[in-house]
Amino acid sequence: MNLRHSLLAALVAVLWGLNFVAIDFGLHANGREVPPLLFVAMRFLLVVFPWIFFIRPPDVSWKAIIGVGVFMSAGQFGLLYLAMALGMPAGLASLVLQAQVLLTVLLAAGFLRERPSRSQLAGVVLGVAGLAVVAVGRSAVAPVLPLIIVLGAALSWAAGNVIARQAKAASGLGLVVWSGAVVPLPLAGLSLLVDGPDVVFGTLADLQPATILSALYTAIFASLVGYGIWNRLLASYPSSAVVPFTLLVPVVGMSAAWLTLGEVPTPAELAGGLLLLGGVATAVLAGRGRQVLLGQRRGAGLAPVLVPGLGAVLRTGEADDDGRLAAEAGIRAGARAPDAR
Repeated sequence: MNLRHSLLAALVAVLWGLNFVAIDFGLHANGREVPPLLFVAMRFLLVVFPWIFFIRPPDVSWKAIIGVGVFMSAGQFGLLYLAMALGMPAGLASLVLQAQVLLTVLLAAGFLRERPSRSQLAGVVLGVAGLAVVAVGRSAVAPVLPLIIVLGAALSWAAGNVIARQAKAASGLGLVVWSGAVVPLPLAGLSLLVDGPDVVFGTLADLQPATILSALYTAIFASLVGYGIWNRLLASYPSSAVVPFTLLVPVVGMSAAWLTLGEVPTPAELAGGLLLLGGVATAVLAGRGRQVLLGQRRGAGLAPVLVPGLGAVLRTGEADDDGRLAAEAGIRAGARAPDAR
């Protein structure tokens, strides 16, 4: 990538890293706890409206749209916000959520028969070891339940990645906006059941400025601006050139949490985090080298999986010419409109 686009990719990593601190501020505004499921519903209300009135539905089945909305949006962010409301540090959450790359590799192998390479499997093993170290370090200073919930969020995101991969929508923007419409009403209703009408309506009647600003940041900057830039880069460059920038997300997230929230990771959490990031880097960058090598040898590379929000490259076996041309056509079609989430 040229310098300008590299800086844009770095900007996206910064926006996504700061997203976790923004969520934390919104959840704990002025000492008042905002119901996490209600907060997610607020975020996606801003993501979906008014854009849904101007964007056509994606050319995929409604089953795929609902599946992406349930897993990639409602499941991922519902669990993430819940974990942070229960005490999961923002910086550590930004790190542990990256496990979704490794989980996507495993789910794609099981459900899509996309064979991971040896390097990717090694990355999964390294990442799991890092998560184990983080869990042990976390359990020594605080309850481990929030960490487990974040892993559930990563698993939900990975499941959404697999559904999106299988759907192969030409318009990523349409899929994100229309699948996002699945989120607000169900999560708001679930918040009414879990938190009670008094808490929900009391929160809405007395929204704190920090909560409003947080919702606007997560919807506009993290979702619309961040994913808009990201998917334009994926439409212009190989995913292997763009994906490594996501390794900056937990670096930014943990640094921002340290500076603004005073969060300092324990030595065990830091060591485990480095192992986890090493595993993610191994899984992601392994696809890059193999894709280039096979492209040089046969003129046809591996079919890349452009994971929404991360763009992880998974080995899918050798693609025939028709499949390769179809994938290229899909990427070109996706370049006509920015993505959002």
